[in-house]
Amino acid sequence: MTELRELNTKYADVFGPRTVSHYFSPGRINLIGEHTDYNGGHVFPASITYGTYGLASKRDDDKILVYSTNFEEIGVVSFTLDELDYDKNANWANYVKGMVLKLKEAGHKIDSGFELLVEGTIPNGAGLSSSASLELLVGVVLEDLFNLDVTRLELVQTGKKVENEFIGVNSGIMDQFAIGFGEKDHAILLDTNTLDYEMVPVVLGDYAVVIMNTNKRRELADSKYNERRSECEKALELLQTELDIQSLGELDEKTFEDHEHLIGDPTLIKRAKHAVTENERTLIAKKELVAGNLEAFGKLLNASHASLKDDYEVTGIELDTLAETAQEQAGCLGARMTGAGFGGCAIALVKEDAIPTFKNNVYDEYIKVVGYAPDFYVAHIGDGSRKLDK
Repeated sequence: MTELRELNTKYADVFGPRTVSHYFSPGRINLIGEHTDYNGGHVFPASITYGTYGLASKRDDDKILVYSTNFEEIGVVSFTLDELDYDKNANWANYVKGMVLKLKEAGHKIDSGFELLVEGTIPNGAGLSSSASLELLVGVVLEDLFNLDVTRLELVQTGKKVENEFIGVNSGIMDQFAIGFGEKDHAILLDTNTLDYEMVPVVLGDYAVVIMNTNKRRELADSKYNERRSECEKALELLQTELDIQSLGELDEKTFEDHEHLIGDPTLIKRAKHAVTENERTLIAKKELVAGNLEAFGKLLNASHASLKDDYEVTGIELDTLAETAQEQAGCLGARMTGAGFGGCAIALVKEDAIPTFKNNVYDEYIKVVGYAPDFYVAHIGDGSRKLDK
């Protein structure tokens, strides 16, 4: 594999000649089920073949040295096992610090330093979950280098803890779960309330999932993500005055409509309505996909985007232009934004032989409306985080 050969050379340039182990952790797309994960609903993500490569070796001392080819201007970031506090100057290396710290706090023995070189193929800021990809990459590196007795679920939950408690982003568990448990040609129907999950074969026939990148940077911690979460929590509290529920994901649409007067505030009603209806769409989407009803599946993607635009208000002109232009194209069964919103990516289900024309038409309209170019990638569903060496 050319990429790994080049990374071996780079590792030797940065750290000196070593025997290294190789790892890969994917990014993810979410087919449907957006902003439902922290509302106790269902999500339907899949890991993709874009992701984060890692090369690592243990050291004899307590120094941890990390280097990213994506941030070469930062150079090597160095800290010790006693220096695991969040440090703004450490930039991306805080994800490494966080994983080491949280695994040590859980009682796992990490008793020496290590060197780690990473290269991400996920477009930066695209909303395909590069941060969770990095967290799970570090998790599998530490599991392997230090022979940790750790389950995959614990690594997934540790990644979420790093995101929530160390980085300070109130995200749910979907990203880490999809990346940790992903399987080639399967999506994961995950109940985020119970963590029960089902691997669902993704058989698209003559169709493919096209990722459309707005190329608008969207920093999750700085977005309105936490604000939306807090709005849903307020709506839930008001519903709980009469309903015995722990999350919005427990409600069907009729029960919600019968009780939305308890919320009162029109904005909070819209936020909660999205969480409830998106959860129902996700469950129906899984059934339609399994039954091979791709047209019905595509319509649910369109309905999801409309709800994210009108009720949750997390899209913006860039995502709306991509998704709504895509929906009008011949050979496209449906399109929606994916990820947190406010930039990042949308996805479309497109007939493979229509993809070249589809890209051209969406590209031209996006340039006309937004003023700069989008990027397109065909998504292939791959395996989850793993060691590459056999």
